Amino acid sequence: MRPATVSFLSFFFSACVAVAAGPADPLGLSREEVQEGFVSLFDGKTLEGWQGSTGGYVPESGVLVCQPKGGGKLFTTKEYGNFILRFEFKLEPGGNNGIAIRSPLEGRPSRDGMEIQILDDDHPKYAKLGTYQYHGSIYGMVPAKRGHLRPAGEWNTQEIVCDGSRIQVTLNGAVIVDADLKEITDPTLDGYPHPGRHREKGFLGFIGHGTRVEFRKIRVKEL
Repeated sequence: MRPATVSFLSFFFSACVAVAAGPADPLGLSREEVQEGFVSLFDGKTLEGWQGSTGGYVPESGVLVCQPKGGGKLFTTKEYGNFILRFEFKLEPGGNNGIAIRSPLEGRPSRDGMEIQILDDDHPKYAKLGTYQYHGSIYGMVPAKRGHLRPAGEWNTQEIVCDGSRIQVTLNGAVIVDADLKEITDPTLDGYPHPGRHREKGFLGFIGHGTRVEFRKIRVKEL
């Protein structure tokens, strides 16, 4: 077989594989998720549907990036009560962020709403954390199980389910939080009041703390 023929067949085969595989979905929605009612919260290119610290976050090649010297509170423009939130994230060494759930636009999301911690808690600068501060914890109230966070620089998958008073957090396939908010009493673990745990709905969002954290495939299903 002539080299030119081999080259053509190789190109043809590669093209067929590419067509069969189809383009990558920047929204991260599987066919099953679409059928189940999941919708994307991030179009991969703009901050449409978001409000708040829109200058602290930038879209980069389908990824929502909390900038090292940016961050702040970035909220959805829609409120959510009961939902399943799925996303992927990647931390730089020492990375720190948070997921606001059922939060108001004003005040502290971690107390006036709730915050699910996003943190490279293996970093030396976090050696003296309280148990309620580790990654995946309902900040200040419910500690998460450790040992399931991948090293800084690697992508993680996470799911947060809010259904009434039940909050469940799953990290890389492992349930690290399964809590009933009705069982939390004052004083909470961090010693502060957390009236936000009684809220029935609020905004979803990101709470950046001046480190680069990347998010992608952000999708939600209302329950």
